[in-house]
Amino acid sequence: MLAYTLLILLAGGLQALAAHVQVTWDIGYLNISRDGLSTWQAIGANGQLPIPPIYVTQGDILELTAINHLDKPVTLHTHGLFQRNSSYYDGAGMVTECGIPPGSQFTYIIETRNQSGTHWVHSHYGPEAIDGLRAALVIRDLDPKLLDEYDEDVLLTLEDWGQEPSNAMLERMKTTSLGRHPNYPTVLINGINANLSQPIRFLPGRRYRLRVVSMSFTYWFKVRLPGHAMQVIEADGIHSRPSAVDGLDLCPGQRYSVIITARESLEFNYALNVTFHSNFLARKPGLNPRYHHVPIVYRKDAPVKTFPLIEDHEVKWADEYAMEPQDKQMLLEPVDQHIVLNVKAPNRNTSISAHAYGDYAYAPVPVPPLYTALTTGDMALSPSVYAPQLNAIILKHNHVVELELRNSFAPIMHTYHSHGHAFQVVESGLAKINSSIPVKRFKGRYPMRRDTITLAAGQYVRVRIKADNPGVWYQHCHQEQHNLSGMAFTFIEAPDVMQQTLRVPQEMLEFCRILGHPTQGNSAGHFGSDMTGIDLPLAINGTANSITGT
Repeated sequence: MLAYTLLILLAGGLQALAAHVQVTWDIGYLNISRDGLSTWQAIGANGQLPIPPIYVTQGDILELTAINHLDKPVTLHTHGLFQRNSSYYDGAGMVTECGIPPGSQFTYIIETRNQSGTHWVHSHYGPEAIDGLRAALVIRDLDPKLLDEYDEDVLLTLEDWGQEPSNAMLERMKTTSLGRHPNYPTVLINGINANLSQPIRFLPGRRYRLRVVSMSFTYWFKVRLPGHAMQVIEADGIHSRPSAVDGLDLCPGQRYSVIITARESLEFNYALNVTFHSNFLARKPGLNPRYHHVPIVYRKDAPVKTFPLIEDHEVKWADEYAMEPQDKQMLLEPVDQHIVLNVKAPNRNTSISAHAYGDYAYAPVPVPPLYTALTTGDMALSPSVYAPQLNAIILKHNHVVELELRNSFAPIMHTYHSHGHAFQVVESGLAKINSSIPVKRFKGRYPMRRDTITLAAGQYVRVRIKADNPGVWYQHCHQEQHNLSGMAFTFIEAPDVMQQTLRVPQEMLEFCRILGHPTQGNSAGHFGSDMTGIDLPLAINGTANSITGT
């Protein structure tokens, strides 16, 4: 399969092409072997996997229709898009919608006026995305200065692909100590087994924008192209001032764009190095880390240039703390609300596989919290109408919120992905029991923004947002088995404002009725704080969280 390439059009031409772009995914089961090693029932669209990437131009309206031929509900989340004034289109199952019932279809209306860059689409209902329901989404830019920096787009998607369906993997995790991670997966590059990676053609002197998308749900990837200079210009859809790097290290859900100028000579071909790695799987030669190469071809019969091996610490990796956004947004201050959440994980001596960012393992409730926020009037500003397992945090409109996530005790890396916002990356360091020791802080005057970040073992990260996007926004670990076992919380952002500005499509409310879910009242479908009918939340022991400010 050829690498996905796209010739860059002139900015004026792009404006003329702004339009409604209609994409239909007829979603169903496929018995398929994506890696050539194991065959099992996956989930695809229009009878195929991989699902082709979606390309639109900034300003277009993407009309993404999902036709559900599964035997369970489905949703689609446009990962990285803020869904301003349309939180109900965010696609977070049982958070902003009940899901599309089997046999039904629904069209998500995705505005792109204020965003561009590299994103992706995936199901956000149970583990459907792990089973294949995911694809890249590229929003081509209109800025002529940016378009002048490169000649051609190249898309590189990176995926982990298991040896069994997600339901089997998750069931096995529930019955093993610490909720052990699955067997070593296969790496897919541009949708196929990485060992069969197809070449990318380079022409001498031409400038390429390499868009790298980690559509992984568990593991990390490193990307390098020895013999070529890289300039990073984007992280998670946020354009940055160009800065020189040697490579990229991506956690699940992250994206980068780099400009690579091809060499002038046709003497050699090169290898784009892709390394799969994980600190929570045992190191095994050929399995973890695992090394793959994408051929970069200048001349069909040219030899491949070799380079000496170098250690990771000698590589200048893209670093969000050293990057600056192109729009020069200053550090948000003063802080109105400071939130500290401690990662909580199962004890080694228990079979419970739950993880948590809040005091409880996150779990869905009968009424999606968006509908609770929209239908409970002034009570929507009170935590009492949201079940404890939602780990709901209420944000006031336009307040500056600083969030500190602490991974003090967990022996493994985690990730944090924010729906509805790209956060300013402020600081990280060592997380002690009663203290934080800064190691990194943003450089310069303008902190970089992104929507997904690594939370290393024994460390904390500190980020900031402005609560200027009224809606309910799911916040979670993007290692999907952790997300599904409860490592999530919700921002209930400006519920008083959203009651005046958001109108849920009637079709979505009807879907809830079909699926047996109320669409009014507190989390249990009652009014006030009566939670009768909801299971008790699973409390996870650990260091207490704190929220200060209002």
